[in-house]
Amino acid sequence: MKASVRYSYGPVESIQIQELPIPEPRPDELRIRVHATTVNRTDIGVLTGKPYLMRAFAGFPKPNKPVTGTDFAGVVDQVGSEVTAFQPGDRVWGFDDNGAGSHAEYLCLSSQKAILPIPKGADFTDIVACAEAAHYAINFINKVSLQAEDHVLVNGGTGAIGSAAIQLLKARGIEVTAVCPEIHAEKVKALGADRVIPLEKMDFTQEPVQYDFVFDAVGKSRFSLCKAILRPGGTYISTELGPNWENIGLALTTPIWGKKKVIFPLPVDIPQSLKVCAELYGQGKFKPLIDRSYPLDQVREAFAYVASGKKIGNVLLDLSKK
Repeated sequence: MKASVRYSYGPVESIQIQELPIPEPRPDELRIRVHATTVNRTDIGVLTGKPYLMRAFAGFPKPNKPVTGTDFAGVVDQVGSEVTAFQPGDRVWGFDDNGAGSHAEYLCLSSQKAILPIPKGADFTDIVACAEAAHYAINFINKVSLQAEDHVLVNGGTGAIGSAAIQLLKARGIEVTAVCPEIHAEKVKALGADRVIPLEKMDFTQEPVQYDFVFDAVGKSRFSLCKAILRPGGTYISTELGPNWENIGLALTTPIWGKKKVIFPLPVDIPQSLKVCAELYGQGKFKPLIDRSYPLDQVREAFAYVASGKKIGNVLLDLSKK
């Protein structure tokens, strides 16, 4: 089988396409023929091992799995002797933020991992784009107590996480202002944003508007910059650690010393995130934003594009054709 591999942490250039043996499932594993996967921010972290905290989960001193990839959608090809929840022919999707080895034509995973049936009517490319980014967006939202009258600012409305967060918030009836490049304003409005701020024309931190929550879905702002636009009791959440990992320290101190606080959103319970997203997708309340698709042979180009910071939404790898 073809697979995208690297054997140590490194840059995009370290990735190679290699022919590997088709793996055999262990007793508790199922083998999946992968039809679609994404290249995402988590993949970049697992590839480079940065921030270094990533290595505590993805493997030290080298990655636990040489094959890249964290999410997948495909068809069960074979099951181990102890697997009872799945059978060959099942359409499944899943995500493992420590690395699933899914940038390959086949993968084997324990049946105890975050693997769910694909909802009826969903294709492989749509559902796989509902995994990684939506999981992190859900773990923004479930860290705070949202009320129907709240107003939330999402910085990075065209990103995979930001575009997911907008839809998840609107599904709960929350007022959303989104920040994005002006060229993509209509796409973000189509996701449900009540108002869009073009980042080239306006610094959202200087607006005379206050929000209950600022969700920094690209991690390019800071609490110190956003504090003025938070209402008393307001909360700032970022996808990044911040300069010198400041967001961890601020998450410990601001709830004690200030009226405005930082929460550091540790992402947990992947199966529940996927379940929530699948339900909203089935109800027509969630549609992942997709930028472009690459064949597996162009996985380096896909990684380079994601690493460039220019993508909007999700970047797919199409493995549907051998």
